[in-house]
Amino acid sequence: MSSVEVVVIEEPEPRGLPAFVAEAIGTFLLVFFICGFISVASAGGFDLAGLALAHAFVLAVLIYALGGTSGAHFNPAVTFALWSLKKISTPNAIVYVICQLVGGILGALVVLLLFKDVGDAVNYGATAINGQILQHGSVWLALLAEALGTFMLMWAIMGLAVNPRGEAALAGLGIGAALGVAVMIFGPATGAGLNPARWLGPAVASGRFDDGWLYVVGPLVGALAAALVYRTFMLEERGLVPQRPKDELAG
Repeated sequence: MSSVEVVVIEEPEPRGLPAFVAEAIGTFLLVFFICGFISVASAGGFDLAGLALAHAFVLAVLIYALGGTSGAHFNPAVTFALWSLKKISTPNAIVYVICQLVGGILGALVVLLLFKDVGDAVNYGATAINGQILQHGSVWLALLAEALGTFMLMWAIMGLAVNPRGEAALAGLGIGAALGVAVMIFGPATGAGLNPARWLGPAVASGRFDDGWLYVVGPLVGALAAALVYRTFMLEERGLVPQRPKDELAG
């Protein structure tokens, strides 16, 4: 009787300055276009479908453009989850998160610079709990919503980018679509941050840090849960050992 040995694979390829720059620029563009869309749309009426498509397309483009350089995380929660699977080293994960946070802040500040008047009405895309949609405006339910939305995003990343049998060529579209669907469902309730850098940027630009902890804890918990559950039941149980550089491709 043969047995399958599951091996924990370390970081599939070295990271360095190009990867760090890619993470900063990618997160900058992600936050800028999302928060810019929200700011500009506030002047002509909010379009939830348009916002979801903006999330999906921007993330997809960035994954295809920068995935080969940095893995296209653009999200501290994604980096944290992949670090937990030993897909990225601790020093590189720390630098990635710093680059993502700086990129997110700069992206939101450029939105403030360009769309100061119209963006002020929506705090330049800052996330917020909507008590008229979310039951009782509960921060705990908002935390659950952020965790579930990020779980959806990370589940797509695991299936398309980490699973060695995943359709890598469709990773950008699939992961972008996962983010778009999550925004459609959770956007009206919490603003669908699903990304601590996405929360932090407009929070700094608007000076509004209300309930900020849940926009950090929720995505971290959701991403970690998705990564661990997928690895345990979809990879280890089937003897699939990710061994390709695309393991780092994520959104």
